Amino acid sequence: MVRISPTYSEILVSSLPAEEVMKKALRVTREMNYLDPISFESHEKHLFNGTVHNDTFHLSLKTENADSFIPLIRGKVETTRKGCILFLHYSFFPSTVFFLGFWIVATFFMMLFFLTLQLDLKLAALCLVAGMGNYWFSSMHFMRKVKQSQKALHHMLDLQPNDPR
Repeated sequence: MVRISPTYSEILVSSLPAEEVMKKALRVTREMNYLDPISFESHEKHLFNGTVHNDTFHLSLKTENADSFIPLIRGKVETTRKGCILFLHYSFFPSTVFFLGFWIVATFFMMLFFLTLQLDLKLAALCLVAGMGNYWFSSMHFMRKVKQSQKALHHMLDLQPNDPR
């Protein structure tokens, strides 16, 4: 299967038991009902919106404004003898993948139109550059948001490096 959207994966090892990791995730995660205006009231203690189940979770970083580049974090926790292992996968939300794919296909067909029917190389090149620029912009902002989400997730799990200051 070909992926058109950027993704990122990481594996974290924790000395905490899996149950403790899931309790921490549950404490800082709020399940959202996007059709209920009361759900949008600010809750300071929550870092994430999403769902937490027995050994899996789906989270996204809480934001004040809509942000298409916030990654969806899918996590799975497996128990080990001395703690647990977290398998994390960061990806765009499905709607963002749809619109990114739509614009890739649209700019590709516009490029073909200008190359074949209009015979205008400048506009064809402009469509190609616009499609590639859109993908590059999306990828760069996605990776920036992945780093923000990682920082919050690592802080929640007490995995952040000690600040020497």
